Amino acid sequence: MLYHHRRRYSGARALITIVSYNQFILGKRQGKFDPRSTPPVSNMVRLGVHVSVAGGVDRAVSRAREKGCDAFQIFSSNPRKWISKTIPCESAKRFLALQRQFGLSPIVDHMPYLPNLASPKEEVYAKSVEALARELERCQALGIHYLVTHMGSHLGAGQERGLARIVAALQTVFSLCDSDTVLLLENNAGTKNSMGSTFSEIAAVLESLPADRGRLGVCLDTCHLHAAGYDLRTPQALQATLDQFQDCIGRERLMLLHLNDCKGAIGSHLDRHEHIGLGQIGMEGFRAILCHPALSNLTMILETPVDAFRDDKGNLDVARRLASGIK
Repeated sequence: MLYHHRRRYSGARALITIVSYNQFILGKRQGKFDPRSTPPVSNMVRLGVHVSVAGGVDRAVSRAREKGCDAFQIFSSNPRKWISKTIPCESAKRFLALQRQFGLSPIVDHMPYLPNLASPKEEVYAKSVEALARELERCQALGIHYLVTHMGSHLGAGQERGLARIVAALQTVFSLCDSDTVLLLENNAGTKNSMGSTFSEIAAVLESLPADRGRLGVCLDTCHLHAAGYDLRTPQALQATLDQFQDCIGRERLMLLHLNDCKGAIGSHLDRHEHIGLGQIGMEGFRAILCHPALSNLTMILETPVDAFRDDKGNLDVARRLASGIK
């Protein structure tokens, strides 16, 4: 049975109403299900795309299956609004049932666009903390493995101030919200005032929260990496970048890849996604990524364009061909 669970978050200024899934929570407590556990891994890389929840969150599962996904990513609500609609009980039930029926795993949720965990503006910051807590609760209700968030923009207040705001936000959220969903910090393309465009900036957040190590990980977006100046275009360049990540953060913290080519030149800070292999990273770069032994057991979510040239299925097909070694 599902119920409406009301929880007041001190300091968040608002009453957050969500739908929780009693059977899911019971299973978690009895050790039957743990979203932090490693999803099934086959010899082939697990690939998926971002799918729509239009018409109900449960419809995303069928859309992902129709596109040929092994895993998938969603926005659980409108990404351009602060307020999230309550997830209907039956929709949540169907989401869980279909996900298990079709064997799609892991499931990834992405934070909306408006929250800014590094904001120096108090009203925006408070709403951002509230939004993150609410989204983690929604993920828990849906049995979602990972929630991806951008680290935000300090808006000119400086990197040090931005880091302090992010760390404080995560401490608050983790103290208020008991969720098994792992929060993944996504790297940034290096746009002005942004946080998280370098491995050292991401590492600074992770190192500031040692008590929450099991609740935090990293999602690397290949387009953002390229735009920020990290080279992925050849096997040798990719290895050098992965070595930097290992030295700065540690391979064990990398849990997800956003697989996107980049329209801009390396180090351009231009966050413009392109079809797999048709941008500046190129076919050789993506073949190296998809076949690298340190990455091939990760789930990779494509956020590539959908246009007359290629759709989601087309990009998935290209990625799978590259992963299989086909030229």
